[in-house]
Amino acid sequence: MIVTVIGRGHSGTRAMSETLIKSGVYMGRVNRSADMVPPGAMYAAARMCGSRSWWQGGDKWTFQELVGMEEPPKRFRRLLLTYLGPLYQHDSDGDVGWKLPETLLTLPWLVKVMPDVHYIYWVRHPWDVILRQHVMDDLARWNVQSWPVADIITNRALSWKYQYDLVKATPKPKRWLQVRLEDYVLEQEKTLERLEGFLGIPLARLPVKYDAVGRWKRSGIVDWPPFLEEPMRELGYIK
Repeated sequence: MIVTVIGRGHSGTRAMSETLIKSGVYMGRVNRSADMVPPGAMYAAARMCGSRSWWQGGDKWTFQELVGMEEPPKRFRRLLLTYLGPLYQHDSDGDVGWKLPETLLTLPWLVKVMPDVHYIYWVRHPWDVILRQHVMDDLARWNVQSWPVADIITNRALSWKYQYDLVKATPKPKRWLQVRLEDYVLEQEKTLERLEGFLGIPLARLPVKYDAVGRWKRSGIVDWPPFLEEPMRELGYIK
């Protein structure tokens, strides 16, 4: 089995990656965030995909070229193989996987090249996600056009919205599971049972950080970008 944890930076994907590692899944050479490194080839692949999305103004993009392309470019495949090479070279018949937030930016082409991977889509309340800076905040770095704003929170929120819309626009592979960080923290046993049924392997139980839920309530920020409301409703964070 090959598994990947898909999620924006600061969405809590580290918890899932560490759970997989403790459960005997080889996740490559990882850094302190449990990302598989080195990330350079995946970064390049992400920039390729970013240049094929089209900004429609405000918080809107279209992904027709990314999603509609039947065969991703050969260069994308080479970059993917370069990044994932350590997994294929791993001297074991066991399960392998990887986690790197920037993988999300390649999703429309990734699922075409690797349709049989087990995809775990990890989400978190967007207000908690955008409290902290992440390299994915700067969409221009990934060749994505966007609304130029000076406000840090709005800029991070646009990045979150772009990535959410990209996932939403991508036809889902046959092995796809969406998990909320809040459910993992507050209902760990129930959530891990869902994951075990999806992956077909027993998973380790790691300590959870309860203060990871609802940090935005203690932030003092009161003006959140209104374009996050619809995604928050779709994810079950508001009614």
